[in-house]
Amino acid sequence: MSYIFLDESGDLGFDFKKAGTSEYFIITILFVDNHRPIEKIVKKIHSTLKKKHKQKGGVLHSYHESPTTRKRMLKHLNEKGIKVMTICLNKSKVYTKFHNQKDVLYNYVTNILLNRIYNKKLIPIDKDITLIASRKETNKFLNSNFKEYLKNQIKENHKTNITIEIKTPYEEKCLQAVDFLSWAIFRKYQYKDDSYYEIIHSKIFEENSLFR
Repeated sequence: MSYIFLDESGDLGFDFKKAGTSEYFIITILFVDNHRPIEKIVKKIHSTLKKKHKQKGGVLHSYHESPTTRKRMLKHLNEKGIKVMTICLNKSKVYTKFHNQKDVLYNYVTNILLNRIYNKKLIPIDKDITLIASRKETNKFLNSNFKEYLKNQIKENHKTNITIEIKTPYEEKCLQAVDFLSWAIFRKYQYKDDSYYEIIHSKIFEENSLFR
């Protein structure tokens, strides 16, 4: 069994005059054969912050954590046999037709990532594969259409099946790990800060930009 965990950083707003709108949008995929070691890392770090995070639903989120916690998480992940793939959208270059079709854009970008994984055989495609995407309260793009679209694309293009699940970071701890990875990559693009990115750079198998 192979597992693919997916999360994103930034937003898909295109009103750049609005405060808080990011210049970039990142989708990051973490894939592993055995997800248990990643779960153990999250649990270990969480245990040292237990009292603090009980008040936040027991979920680690890179945006809210201290620099020390972020670096600890990334260093632990760097020691494991993981592969990371990411795709970055410079939103100012995104075709105007996508501005009001954010769900279509999200599906399109995710499918590009999955196609690259299958085409390059980065995971054993003859085994069962499960993609678990992060559901967030503000995320409007992960729904049944997302699952059906990706399943149909994989079946049509690669003649195989994939299981797709949408879970919260509370339900699936590995999503907390990919959140830190995605955040580190986002910092590089959005804020020109690669101090976190460099910790896990060796694990990034492929990093691409769309709409240059």
